Amino acid sequence: MCRHLAYLGAPVSLGRVLSEPEHSLVRQSWEPRRQRSGTVNADGFGVGWYAEGDPVPARYRRAGPIWGDLTFSDLARVVRSGAVLAAVRDATRPGADGEAAAAPFAEGHWLFSHNGSLRDWPDAAAPVAAGLPPQELLSLAARTDSALIWALVLHRLRTDPDLGAALAGTVRELVEAAPGSRLNLLLTDGRAIAATAWGDSLWYLADAAAQRTVVASEPYDDDPRWCEVPDRTLLTATRTRVALVSLKEPPTGTPHTPHAHHAPHAAHAPQQGDEGK
Repeated sequence: MCRHLAYLGAPVSLGRVLSEPEHSLVRQSWEPRRQRSGTVNADGFGVGWYAEGDPVPARYRRAGPIWGDLTFSDLARVVRSGAVLAAVRDATRPGADGEAAAAPFAEGHWLFSHNGSLRDWPDAAAPVAAGLPPQELLSLAARTDSALIWALVLHRLRTDPDLGAALAGTVRELVEAAPGSRLNLLLTDGRAIAATAWGDSLWYLADAAAQRTVVASEPYDDDPRWCEVPDRTLLTATRTRVALVSLKEPPTGTPHTPHAHHAPHAAHAPQQGDEGK
């Protein structure tokens, strides 16, 4: 359920990333190739992007399918950015909160998306939700599992802005409370990306020479450089670096260097984990 994508690189039109490739995110809304749960992602969509010199991203979200939105077609043609996060949605429960439930969720300079579902929602998540301050619970963007997951990630980010640590800690906490959940999370601050593969597909395309990295639920074209991320893995990336760490191992922190463009591309893959439910 759901497909999402994050791009870091030279400024390009939104369409170059989201609609023009043969198997683009737009096409994945009705014809995903590697989605493990659900078949059509028509319950809303959203795109967030960063303008040069402004750390706070803009967002465009709608409750309907991306393929029927003519305004998005115009935006995708003319808006250019070097950092983008977008998603198409297949709702776990139809009709839940409309546009407010569509990713990306945002706060300050962060953009976030969730591909998956919490098992036994909302009962299993209640103990975890109780750990949030009341004000943060009352500020949930929607009455969905994704909105709660974003609140949990954001709570961690406010204490420690490490993107990878925020996602890894949240996934471990939720898996303990709701085993069998699907928790593919995607987060960016416009300079770096963090993502988790837990129960659904995740891929990345890295081109250090062009200082470009794409992280996506599935490849948007047939470029042989796409690499699949093993299940139960944390990915952290910049424009020139990708690192993979097993989420089955004890947490050790995931430092990264958003501006280390001089570093060669390196991908450190853990051993293949068990498939998510």
